[in-house]
Order: sequence, then C-alpha cells, then structure tokens
Amino acid sequence: MRKDIHNKDYRPVVFRDTSTGDAFLSNSCVQTRETTEWEDGNEYPLYLMGISSYSHPFYTGQQKFVDTAGRVDKFQQRLAKTKAMQDAKATDAKGKKK
Repeated sequence: MRKDIHNKDYRPVVFRDTSTGDAFLSNSCVQTRETTEWEDGNEYPLYLMGISSYSHPFYTGQQKFVDTAGRVDKFQQRLAKTKAMQDAKATDAKGKKK
C-alpha cells in the first residue's frame, strides 16, 4: 500500500437514517459534530443520513410504479392546448393584418 494517502481520522461512526431511525456502526472518516451512545455503551460520532438501505424503496421492496400512461396523457393534453393557443394566435394575427 502507498503511504500517506489515507486519512488519519479513520474511526468508528454511527450512521442513522433520519426517516426510519435505524442505525449502524461502521468505520469512516466522515466529519461530524454530534455524538451518540451505541449499544455497547460507548459514545461514537453520529452522522445523520436522509436515506439508507433501511428506507430506500429498492431495498425495502416498496417501490412505487410510475403511471407512465397518465403522464403521457397529461403531456398530450398540454400539447393539444398549446397548439390550439398557437393556432388561435395565428388566425388572430391574420385577421389583424387585413
């Protein structure tokens, strides 16, 4: 291994998922300001995460299926409305030119 390329502040850190409250202890060099007491009674730096394998839909099996047909229909409705407005402006502009 090459020397002097690794961070010197490599230590155990508690990672907590803020959406579920689940936590795990792992080695990291992430900078934190908060600490927490772990199950073994020791105090460790705490890193709060917005999403982890505890809450991510891929890992929990609660994936949401997107209604693509509904999105396509909405897009086509907006497109038709936009074309109708453009046609109305075009016919209005022709009427004003005469």
